[in-house]
Amino acid sequence: MAGINDIERLFKAHYEQLLRMALGLLHDNDLARDIVHDVFASLLDADPLPANLSAAYLLRAVRNRCINHIRDCETHQRIASLYYLDNDMYESEEYVNELVFAEVQGIIQADLSEKARRVIELRFTEGLPFAEVARQMGISETAVFRHLRHALVLIRQKLNQNG
Repeated sequence: MAGINDIERLFKAHYEQLLRMALGLLHDNDLARDIVHDVFASLLDADPLPANLSAAYLLRAVRNRCINHIRDCETHQRIASLYYLDNDMYESEEYVNELVFAEVQGIIQADLSEKARRVIELRFTEGLPFAEVARQMGISETAVFRHLRHALVLIRQKLNQNG
């Protein structure tokens, strides 16, 4: 079983190598340091410590966290760009047809999950940024984006079905 001294020894022995790998994947020095530190912090919080604690384990853990971060950022950027495109379309209209607005409200109430409704409410009604919506709901920003994207796709589909 690995102990705190083993973690410290691994940190001293492999920190630079782990940082170089993270930096190569992320191209952001601060973020790379954060991810390497997070891996070691998670080991300190782990109960029990992983039995196979080695340099290979650390490399795999840092690599996986970097890949997860890249994936989450790509998802965030895709959804944000869709959101901004949608927002530009609505801002260019001079008014919102009251019947369409009522229909959208009906779709939100009848067809969306509770979480998707809450995301729509916090984001559009209260005007909260994505990070604050995530914090209030106790979910990740990626989950907020997924709920929002799902809701917008469903609303568009229902509006198109109804002409």
